Amino acid sequence: MMRHRLLAAALLAAGGIFASAGPALADGDAAHGKVVFGRCAACHSLDAGKKLMGPNLNGIVGQKAGAVAGYQYSKAMASSGLTWDDATLDKFLASPTSTVPGTKMLVNVANAQDRADAIAYLKTVK
Repeated sequence: MMRHRLLAAALLAAGGIFASAGPALADGDAAHGKVVFGRCAACHSLDAGKKLMGPNLNGIVGQKAGAVAGYQYSKAMASSGLTWDDATLDKFLASPTSTVPGTKMLVNVANAQDRADAIAYLKTVK
């Protein structure tokens, strides 16, 4: 019985350690996120009103998906019902086609810290 309690306590302690890693990623490093966004800049602009191959991402955090004026979204994105918050952006950037099947975006950001950093950077651009 005592071994079970010790094991349970150890697992809870380990869970606390791992759980605390999540918010650190969510906070992100905006300075490094600017560097990460450099990979996105070929298709996405942050200059208000500037159009490239992908939609303009200026002020995108907090916006409804598929709502940037002047960009022709896929039907899937336009009807996704998503709002670009930290969790949705993280999921989408990790796997766009799994998150919104039929999206035009095919490029993912595999590294979780890079995603968190890019999201932190996007939050600074308004």
